[in-house]
Amino acid sequence: MIQNQCTLGQSVSVAGSSLHTGEKVVLTLHPAPAGHGRKFKRSDLPDEPIIDAKIEHVKTVERATTIAEGNARVHTVEHVLSALVGMGVDNCLIEMDSGEPPIGDGSAQQYVELIAKAGIVEQPVPRAYYEITEPIHIETRSGSLMTIVPDSAFRISCTNVGPDGRFTQFFSTEITPAIYKKEIANARTFVFYEDVKPLMDKGLIKGGSLENAVVIRGEQVLGKEPLRFKDEFVRHKILDIIGDLSLFGRAIKGHVIAVKPGHGPNTDLAKAVAKQFAKNIALVPPTVTPKGGDVLDVNDVMKLLPHRYPFLMVDRIVSVSETHCTGVKNVTINEPFFQGHFPGHPIMPGVMQVEAMAQVGSILLLGQPGNAGKIGYFMSADSVKFRKPVVPGDTLFIKVDVISKKRVVAKVRCQCIVNGEVVSEADIMFGLMDG
Repeated sequence: MIQNQCTLGQSVSVAGSSLHTGEKVVLTLHPAPAGHGRKFKRSDLPDEPIIDAKIEHVKTVERATTIAEGNARVHTVEHVLSALVGMGVDNCLIEMDSGEPPIGDGSAQQYVELIAKAGIVEQPVPRAYYEITEPIHIETRSGSLMTIVPDSAFRISCTNVGPDGRFTQFFSTEITPAIYKKEIANARTFVFYEDVKPLMDKGLIKGGSLENAVVIRGEQVLGKEPLRFKDEFVRHKILDIIGDLSLFGRAIKGHVIAVKPGHGPNTDLAKAVAKQFAKNIALVPPTVTPKGGDVLDVNDVMKLLPHRYPFLMVDRIVSVSETHCTGVKNVTINEPFFQGHFPGHPIMPGVMQVEAMAQVGSILLLGQPGNAGKIGYFMSADSVKFRKPVVPGDTLFIKVDVISKKRVVAKVRCQCIVNGEVVSEADIMFGLMDG
């Protein structure tokens, strides 16, 4: 199995009608650099906004998953995301000239074929995995049960239960590109006949037909063709789980056990996994030096950075590799900026958090072979967001991952985390110059 990140070999397009809006749309999958992740681009809107396919951007989950950022929305993201994840594509820009991907035949097969046409290219950066550390369990009022437990691979065991127990089905499998292509991708979306009118009354499934969905009426299955699998419905539920869970943003090693899943429970599980991940990152003790000598104390930090008090924003480095670095800043009331930044209500200025990110990013880059003695000059900051205030007494964990790196220019993705929650984030570009 490939352990590095992957993207597409070329841009490829498909046209069709969308399921819920009924609009015509052209979707193009573009290659993207390592660390880019999966993002949607609305080329039909002013400024062509880009929405990161992340759980914090989920807005609605009724019969499909919708993500949004600002005024830009993308409906029914789960099928194309499922195909990308299932086939092992980490980095892709998904461009559309409308607000919903084409539904095709109701499965992910058209996207698997599109990916095969583009080709998959391995990138020289390790894939970012998150291995579930302890069980997570979610129950909903509607009777859905979602559990994920530790596992060395990504597996899903799912039970689908229809109204009155009709068409109860179970399927369990590991998720690999070969298995996904053969066992999951071809399973079509389905709807119970009694749900059709309420969905239409809500303005949904405007593009729905027997061409792109299976309709269940009583014990009868209505469709353009016979069922592709005797348990096609539960396989499609697994397809949806893969797409929705991808919004966590990292490849997962864990076993999902789902009963009566849906887009709401699926995305709730993704949020819970993200919360566990952030908590585990925040619990790394800054005072403990792991084996291997890869931790830097403040004296080591000052050997790499030219900054000194009061502008040194890094107290310690608790982990570092070729593509990742985590630093720590203990925020105290003695910080000089608190004297003037809301003295009666002290809050760490956002610009100082960005500076802390930049300094950890510099340490990551300057510690690599060939960069000794250079200085990392701050060139730009994109996608900067401040989510929660940072106050005296907080311990700031500054997490940095390389997005792209050339000879003298590098871009990194940064997050500041306090008590397991992201308080700020940015993508920062550096120029590496001789000191």
